[in-house]
Amino acid sequence: MNLPSIAIIGGGPAGLCAALALAGRGHRSLLIDRQHVLGGQLIKQTHRFFGSRDERAGRRGIDIGRDLAAELAAGDLVTVWLNSTAIGYYQDDNSLVIEQAGGRLAVIQPAYLILATGAAERAFAFAGNDLPGVYGAGAVQTLMNVYGIRPGERAVMIGAGNIGLIVAYQLLQAGVEVAAVLEAGSSVGGYWVHAAKLARAGVPIMTSHTITAALGDQSVQAVHAARLDGDWQPIRGTGFELECDLVCLAVGLSPLVELAILAGCRTAYVPELGGYVPWHDHESRTSLAHVYVAGDAAGIEEASSAMIEGTLAGLAVANAIAPWPGYADEREAAQRRLAALRDGPTAAKTRAGLAALAATATPASGGERG
Repeated sequence: MNLPSIAIIGGGPAGLCAALALAGRGHRSLLIDRQHVLGGQLIKQTHRFFGSRDERAGRRGIDIGRDLAAELAAGDLVTVWLNSTAIGYYQDDNSLVIEQAGGRLAVIQPAYLILATGAAERAFAFAGNDLPGVYGAGAVQTLMNVYGIRPGERAVMIGAGNIGLIVAYQLLQAGVEVAAVLEAGSSVGGYWVHAAKLARAGVPIMTSHTITAALGDQSVQAVHAARLDGDWQPIRGTGFELECDLVCLAVGLSPLVELAILAGCRTAYVPELGGYVPWHDHESRTSLAHVYVAGDAAGIEEASSAMIEGTLAGLAVANAIAPWPGYADEREAAQRRLAALRDGPTAAKTRAGLAALAATATPASGGERG
């Protein structure tokens, strides 16, 4: 099989936009995703996006995912492998191992690799966290918005970042009562527009509070919660119970960097970006000259940012293969859009993380691949 020389791992917002940017410059790519449909996190996001027209503001995530997939299908420059998982990378001969449906293995040797692998939900330890009824927020979104399943009758949301606030509101829309949103931090971490929707619906958002136990015999029947002190420790005498049959954890995401590590990319621990992330420059290039990274794999942000990062990575690879005079202008225009999304107090953590990553020593190049 004559495969493209550019492989993109991950068919979410970053991977889709990387493939489209490459196709726009006339380059073929192989887009690999472990799911049965393209779109990544977009397929379960029913809220409308912010930003500008370039970021498809006003469109719902599910519609944006369909739009991007349709744009790919309208051309013939992108080969798509669904139900396929990148399970290994061998540095000595640049071999990427893909497990396809039915357990069949494929080995490819791409000249350029874009890692748009996304992120995984975090969990944390508390008594009863293995009871049926304890879910990650992403799992709850998938049950409701993809499969039409109501996951419970009365929920407690843990975490008041954007994901926690959005999913809490989606639970209300699905007819699930939300008893409270518990946020360990001293302030709401997500956009106030999302918090305001919950407030108008009468849902209490309790900052400096967290769950200490899920209670129940065979499944969740209630949670025990408490107020936290300045050292994030439960304050004695502040404990209380909330009846519920659903505990939804929205306590953050961790970038999926296993392939980057297997490939030999240098990583740095940047808490503000979600944990370990591959070092990368302003062109999305990692410490290996043929490996690029975009989206949540490069640092946890919103899907709108992931789309622009994917575009930047695609443009950078296209320019590495065949430079053109307008590349710098296109890149700068995309970077201005990205900077606008990262403006304001809500994105302060992201800006701090990017500054910390940039301050790390520039690694030696892994050598050009072509």
